[in-house]
Amino acid sequence: MLEKLKALALRYEDLEAQLSDPAIYGDAERLRAVNRERKELSFVVEAFHALQGVERAEKEAEALLREPDFREIAQEEWTHAKEEQARLQEEIRQLLLPRDLNDARNVIMEVRGGVGGEEGALFAASLLRMYTMYAQSKGWKLEMLNMNDTELGGVKECSVLIEGEGAWSRLKFESGVHRVQRVPETESGGRIHTSAATVAVLPEAEEVDLKIDAKDLKIDTYRASGAGGQHVNKTESAIRITHLPTGLVVECQDERSQYKNKDKAMKVLRSRLFELEQSRQDAAAAAERKSQVGSGDRSERVRTYNFPQGRVTDHRIGLTLYHIDAVMDGDLDELIDALVTADRAEKLKHGESPQE
Repeated sequence: MLEKLKALALRYEDLEAQLSDPAIYGDAERLRAVNRERKELSFVVEAFHALQGVERAEKEAEALLREPDFREIAQEEWTHAKEEQARLQEEIRQLLLPRDLNDARNVIMEVRGGVGGEEGALFAASLLRMYTMYAQSKGWKLEMLNMNDTELGGVKECSVLIEGEGAWSRLKFESGVHRVQRVPETESGGRIHTSAATVAVLPEAEEVDLKIDAKDLKIDTYRASGAGGQHVNKTESAIRITHLPTGLVVECQDERSQYKNKDKAMKVLRSRLFELEQSRQDAAAAAERKSQVGSGDRSERVRTYNFPQGRVTDHRIGLTLYHIDAVMDGDLDELIDALVTADRAEKLKHGESPQE
């Protein structure tokens, strides 16, 4: 592992040198690639440098142990150095696990009301609010790509772009069916209803990731429906794009401009196609190892929100929390941290070796 860490540190220095060369700023694609690799390496290199510092401190303390006047202080410093050394070694081991190559990407999140009619749509709106508040707490930027809502404020379906450091690595486990048990606002008899909403989390794909042939696209325009002002009945600003080879259909009517709607729709389509291709590539690996936190399939039930009991249960890892109000206000870190930890533990359990 030591040789691997030394090689990564040298590579990090090389990337730093490349970024100090003014010529790189004339090549946007290369600059983006170098910045991304440098950012990915920074965590393990910083931990390695910290480990080297602790090892030096341990040797210095060990030498002082031979001096009677400094033995007590040296023993305390030596013990602390050994503990810190063990912690950093474990941290580096975790960092060297095979990485999700999409961790540095932004996210396109799609939320749809599921079973339960209007209550399912209202719950989808609650989930959208929850993720919006979580994104805000992380300092991420959230942009609405498409919204199809109901008269009561529910969400039939929506797509949002979430941009920021760690967006994919933190949100990628949210895909699936989210079930709710509560008394709907529309229920006069006080009976508890069960309904659901689905969440799909896609890594944002850039144009360099895959090329889409214009001949493979069928583009339709139509008049937007719902809120949006008088223009909805006068101009065909809404866009529907059908990708003919796969049958994928993307709609966007959130903007007044047809051009902007087309641009947003293409972002969603590109990310869906990117995810589809990755799913095909990962099929063999998924058959060999079913991750403890699930496949991310949007048909898989991942979580239940029980309002009468004030609890949220993640079924993939058997975790139940009893502060549902805080969770619905975007306090998701405890859930997400547990999912990240479970995923890492599963990789270690199956003996996945550090990345080469």
